[in-house]
Amino acid sequence: MKILPRVLFSSLRRRLLLFLSAAVCAAAVLQGWSGYKAALAEADQIFDYQMQQVAHSLGGGLGGGVIHAEDELELMVQAWSEQGLQVFRSSGRARLPDRAVLGFTEVRGDDGHTYRVLSALTNGQVVQVAQDVEVRRKLASKLALRTVLPIAVMLPLLMIVVGWVVSSSLEPVDRVREQLAARRANDLAPVSATDLPSEIQPMVSEFNALLGRVQQSFEKQQHFVADAAHELRSPLTALKLQVQALQRATDPQLQATAYQRLGAGIDRANRLVEQLLQLARQEAAPLERQPLDLAVLLRQVLGEQAAAAQARGIELNLRQADPARITGQADALAVLLRNLIENAIKYTPEGGRVQASLQRASGKTRLTIEDSGPGIAPEERERVFDRFYRSSEAALAAGGSGLGLAIVKSIAERHGAHLQLAQSVALGGLQVDVTF
Repeated sequence: MKILPRVLFSSLRRRLLLFLSAAVCAAAVLQGWSGYKAALAEADQIFDYQMQQVAHSLGGGLGGGVIHAEDELELMVQAWSEQGLQVFRSSGRARLPDRAVLGFTEVRGDDGHTYRVLSALTNGQVVQVAQDVEVRRKLASKLALRTVLPIAVMLPLLMIVVGWVVSSSLEPVDRVREQLAARRANDLAPVSATDLPSEIQPMVSEFNALLGRVQQSFEKQQHFVADAAHELRSPLTALKLQVQALQRATDPQLQATAYQRLGAGIDRANRLVEQLLQLARQEAAPLERQPLDLAVLLRQVLGEQAAAAQARGIELNLRQADPARITGQADALAVLLRNLIENAIKYTPEGGRVQASLQRASGKTRLTIEDSGPGIAPEERERVFDRFYRSSEAALAAGGSGLGLAIVKSIAERHGAHLQLAQSVALGGLQVDVTF
């Protein structure tokens, strides 16, 4: 029983037809009932008026003559003189009481029927006019039914009009559905909003906006796949050449060199694949925010990178770390910090310096990573955020894939943070500021 209402109300067309039809039927029944009752009351008033006219018109002409009552009115007439003698009685099937209270009343005849009786005093005579109540009701019902009949005839027409109005009103929805049903999977063009009702246009506009966002995401993914395929081709080709060189090498020293180059090539390919997966994960996964302390996360990442910095003789330190409670995704922010610090260590010459700081002021949290490396030229600071872009020969020598800052930018944008590159005043290299 619970499934039936759910099926009925799942369709907007069924819902409109049901409620509008119910409203029209209820209005028709109410109008018909009120019209019927009003017609009955008016018919009673008309019959009472006729009885009054008959009583007054007969009052002066009942001196013992013969009066013929109209059969269609079904009226019974009796009259008495002032002395109480009956001077007239029309032919009828029943006999009414000889006396009655002046005015209208209802009495029961000797035939068992109830009569509505009017007793009036006119010209010294008491005239009594009576009519069978059942006959009155039949005549009144006929008049009332004539009033209700047009409503009964119009009801089916109204139902047809309601069905036509609902169907024509929902026709734009069917048109949009047909447009979508005829599309291919890769067709993300906007849906036509021509001649749509004002109630549907906002929904179609939002749907078109969603299609636009999906189209942009789809294009980004296509570019990403194309760029990834292009970038993977070079290290894989290099690995193949290094394997061939290793197979041809017979001298132990040449073999050692070939092994070293092969290992470095594998490390670069592994790093590239890892960053590709990171970028794809950051752009595709939903961002689940939660409160966290960025200072704690920064100390943790610096601890992870201490060994890499020490291996190259680089001084890695934390200059300042204010408590910074923000709302974000801990794993994504850890990737951001790790990429920034790894890049600073990678591009800083041996014996250089890398320092990090975290400052909280005026409701904002500012993360700064500085190094003593070659830095990035001002004209290239915007382009380095593009995927697979390498800013200098130093980046190529360091084996960079051109994805580190692209990943950082993606994570920063998703957290609503502002990312800026500049030259470090303290160390002379690159300075990266991320402001939350």
